[in-house]
Amino acid sequence: MIIALYARSTKDNLPEYVQEICQMLTREKVEVILFKPFYDYLKANTGFDLQLDTFTTSEELIAKAYYLISLGGDGTLLETLALVRKSGIPVLGVNTGRLGFLASVNKNDLSKAMSLLLREKFTLDKRELIELQGCAAGFNDVNYALNEFTIHKKDSSAMIHIDTYVDNVFLNSYFADGLIISTPTGSTAYSLSCGGPIMVPDSDNFVITPIAPHNLNVRPIIISNNKEIGFKVSGRSETINISLDSRSAQIPSHSEIRIKKADFRFNLINLEGQHFFETLRNKLLWGLDKRI
Repeated sequence: MIIALYARSTKDNLPEYVQEICQMLTREKVEVILFKPFYDYLKANTGFDLQLDTFTTSEELIAKAYYLISLGGDGTLLETLALVRKSGIPVLGVNTGRLGFLASVNKNDLSKAMSLLLREKFTLDKRELIELQGCAAGFNDVNYALNEFTIHKKDSSAMIHIDTYVDNVFLNSYFADGLIISTPTGSTAYSLSCGGPIMVPDSDNFVITPIAPHNLNVRPIIISNNKEIGFKVSGRSETINISLDSRSAQIPSHSEIRIKKADFRFNLINLEGQHFFETLRNKLLWGLDKRI
């Protein structure tokens, strides 16, 4: 078996974490391959001395790996989508960042996590994705997102006008800084910070959340993810920003855009003993009595 390890080249991802993972997996006769830019970073900056095979492209990963471990925060895990693509390779998130809704394994629990992974003591959360149609050229062939699709005004320009349609039926004209269309996975991310609701991962819905709307009575709305959502976007600037998770592009003003549920899912590893409700309580500090 081959397990791949992906991480950003940052000081938070200490070589000790990589060494601990490699040692545990090697004892079990599992080969580890490392994302090459991160491997080169460790070699150049930390004295990391393990000799490992590497991967750089999506094609190399898909051809070799059985699982992918993401070492970092939720942003790092989102980046793995562009690597695993439609392959279905399951991804386990190890949190060396801060909040960690997706990267739910604590960095201090690596030994337990690797044991559960190798003994297949986990379930797969098959997370729905958003696919962008129209104006997708800026994203090459990775025109989908795990968290959200966002339309946003450029820099500090005036608010933008977004006519929104659901299955070609007019919903609303949003006058706002932008609009977030979130999956259940992304409902605890940008959408939540803009007042959107939390959805459990298997909700089969999208939530449309305005960003700083001019009309204060405009509120987030939940719709079935079996619907296609269309937008006609205009503004005073010549271009408008759009993003799929952390990847962004610029499109001309007066563009028309469509999004829908993608025809494949992202397999997130949920280790035995983990549950979304427990993650909510821990990460959002629900139920804590601050009077104590």
